[in-house]
Amino acid sequence: MEQVFRSGIGFDVHRLVDGRACIIGGVTIPYEKGLLGHSDADVLLHAISDALLGAAGLGDIGTYFPDTDESFKGADSLVLLARVGEEVIKAGYRIINIDSVVICERPKINPYREEMKIKIAQALKIKVSQVGVKASTSEKLGFTGRMEGIASQAVASVYGSLNDQ
Repeated sequence: MEQVFRSGIGFDVHRLVDGRACIIGGVTIPYEKGLLGHSDADVLLHAISDALLGAAGLGDIGTYFPDTDESFKGADSLVLLARVGEEVIKAGYRIINIDSVVICERPKINPYREEMKIKIAQALKIKVSQVGVKASTSEKLGFTGRMEGIASQAVASVYGSLNDQ
């Protein structure tokens, strides 16, 4: 079988609301609002999950963890990410690297970046040096600029056997 490098991209967005924890990258960040979603709404881990699934040619996060399935209500996205990592391995790939960005005005992400990288690496059983987490504002433009929600983008690279089915 031919060995190949593949890449995938992921994007996610969740609304900020009162009464929810703000969990980003598996880290609970002290903030007056949290992200609304069927699971814990971890926007960063959802983007990374989609990037990994795309890189391995496995579809998207909604295929594996649909928001219509009550068993995923309130789910810990670190657990879901670990399952995504297992699917990537089962498909014959190994994770080379992940790079990601969280887009928001607040909360500030940089104080939590290293902890996020550690949690992501542990969930995927890869080295911390294989995980990139950055933060950016949108210069007060759009829904992220108005602090109505948080967005995240991720890119993942994998290496393995090309399955020509």
